[in-house]
Amino acid sequence: MSLFKLVAADPGGRARAGILVTRGGEVPTPAFMPVGTHGAVRALTPAELAGCGSRLILGNTYHLYLRPGHEVIQRLGGLRRFIAWDGAILTDSGGFQVFSLAPFRKVREEGSSSARTSTARRTT
Repeated sequence: MSLFKLVAADPGGRARAGILVTRGGEVPTPAFMPVGTHGAVRALTPAELAGCGSRLILGNTYHLYLRPGHEVIQRLGGLRRFIAWDGAILTDSGGFQVFSLAPFRKVREEGSSSARTSTARRTT
């Protein structure tokens, strides 16, 4: 199964439209992705997001790991169930924080680790 179906392309440029295929459904592109850093999008319920035409939300892996934590999310049935969202979810790798939290991190061949002073939780 292809994860992206090309629907149209501009022969004179690089613009294109397509469909992103995910476990949470198909998302026409280009698409607006509301950000739910800790999972949920603030100020809008999942029903309101869907009512606005949103089919995809963006979460931040690093922040979800810190709070509420992957154990909590797993215990509650996964991220989709935790945030009560039936649509597609895109999470980043958390790699930006490796650079933005440089004073708190150590990079080794095996990966990076950091200790944020505001959370006092060690991450790897």
